[in-house]
Amino acid sequence: MTIQARRNIGWLALLALAPALVSAQEPSTEVAYLPQNTGDILWYLVAAVLVFFMQAGFALIESGLTRAKNACNIMMKNILDFSFGVLAFAIVGYSFMYGDTIGGFIGWSSDYIFMGDALMVGDDLAATNLVAAEWLFQVVFAATAATIASGAMAERTKFIAYILYSIAITCLIYPIVGHWIWSENGWLTLMGMRDYAGSTVVHSVGAWAGLAGAIALGARKGKYTPDGKPLPIPGHNMPMATLGCFILIVGWFGFNAGSTLGASDSMAYIAMVTLIAASSGCIGATIATWMKFKKPDLSMTLNGCLAGLVSITACCGSVSIIGSMAIGLIGGVIAVFAVLFFERTLKVDDPVGAVSVHGLCGIWGTLAVGLFGTTAIDSGLTSDGLFYGGVAQLGIQAIGVLAVFAFVFPSCYVLFKIISATVGLRVSEDEELEGLDISEHGNEAYADFQVYADLPEEELA
Repeated sequence: MTIQARRNIGWLALLALAPALVSAQEPSTEVAYLPQNTGDILWYLVAAVLVFFMQAGFALIESGLTRAKNACNIMMKNILDFSFGVLAFAIVGYSFMYGDTIGGFIGWSSDYIFMGDALMVGDDLAATNLVAAEWLFQVVFAATAATIASGAMAERTKFIAYILYSIAITCLIYPIVGHWIWSENGWLTLMGMRDYAGSTVVHSVGAWAGLAGAIALGARKGKYTPDGKPLPIPGHNMPMATLGCFILIVGWFGFNAGSTLGASDSMAYIAMVTLIAASSGCIGATIATWMKFKKPDLSMTLNGCLAGLVSITACCGSVSIIGSMAIGLIGGVIAVFAVLFFERTLKVDDPVGAVSVHGLCGIWGTLAVGLFGTTAIDSGLTSDGLFYGGVAQLGIQAIGVLAVFAFVFPSCYVLFKIISATVGLRVSEDEELEGLDISEHGNEAYADFQVYADLPEEELA
C-alpha cells in the first residue's frame, strides 16, 4: 500500500470518529456553582484579608512621613493596636455593636461575650462559619478605626497610653458608633443614614480620636516658633510612604467592595468607583499643591489619594461614575487645604495629616451621599441626592456627621485626659529628642546608620 493510500485511510477514520469526538467535548448541561452561603464566606475572608493588609499600609505611610528615630515606635503601635483591638472586639466590642439594642444607642447581648453563642448556630456548621467570617470582617474594620489616630499622635505619645486608648476605642467607642449606623435598630439606621463602608463609622471615628489626642498632647518640640509659625519636620522615607499608599489602595478594594456583606453582583462596580475616586483624589491634590506651591508635593499627593478613598467610602454603593470622579477630586483638594488649616490656623500638630484625610474627607464623603446619591443605583436611600432633586438624605447625613463628632471627640478627649492623669500621655522632652525607638522600646530602626539630623550642633562639629 502506498504512503498516499495510508494517509487517505487515516483521514477517513478521523472523519468517522468526528461525531464521537465532538460529543465528548460538549460541556455538561449541569454546571456546579458554589452555594451562596459558601460564596459569601469566601468573599468575607478575601475582603477581610485585604482590609487586614491595610495595617501594613498604615504602618509604612505613618513611618515614612515621620522621623527615623520613631520608626520602630510607629511599627509597634500598628501591630499592638491591632492585637489588643482584636481581643477587645471579641470580648465585648462585637456585643456592644451588634447585640440587642438599648434605645438605639448601644447594643448588648451576654451571649456575644467572647463570641460565645454567636458562633453556636445549632448543628449548622455552615451557619457557624458564616458568623465567624462576618466577625472577622468586622474586627479588621474596628482595628482600622483605632490605627488612624496613631499618625495624628505620632512622635510624642507614651506607648502604654496608646495601648490603653486602642483598647477603649475598639471595645466601646467604635462599637457604639457602629451600632448607631450599621446595626438594624441603631437610631441613625432607623433615620435612614447611609454610610456604605464607613467614611464616618471608621474614618471619622479614628480621626476625631486622633484630633482629641493631638490637642491633649500638644505639638512636637520644634514644630512651632515662639510666635506660632509652623516649621517643617520632614518624613524620613518617602518611598516607604508611597509603598504604604499603594498597599492601602489594594486594601481598600476589600474595604469597600467587601461591604456588600457577601458575594453579590455589585462588588465589581464598587471596586471600580473606588479606584476612580482614588485616582481623582491624587489628581486633585496634585493640582492644588502645584497651583499653591508652584511644585507638586509628593506627601500631599499621597494624602490626596487616601482622601479620594475616604471620600468614596460612604457613597461607593450610591453614586455614578461621574459622581465618583467629582467626589474623589474634591476630596483631594479638601485634604490639601485642611492640612494647612489645622497646621497654620488651629496649630494642631498632625504629623501625617490623618485628621484632614480621615476626618474632613470622612465628612465630605458622608455628605456626598446626600449630594450625588441616587435611588437608581442605591434603593436603600431615603431620597435622591440634592443634585438629583432630593433633599431629605442630605439632612439625614448631616445629622449623622454632627452626632458622631459630638460623641467621639469629647469622649476621646476625656479618655486622653484620664490617661494623662494616671499613666501619663506624653513622653518627656529628653525622650522625645532622643526618639521613641530608644526611650520606649530600646530598638533602632536603622541600627547601622548614624542619624545626624537631631544631634546638637556641638556634636556635629
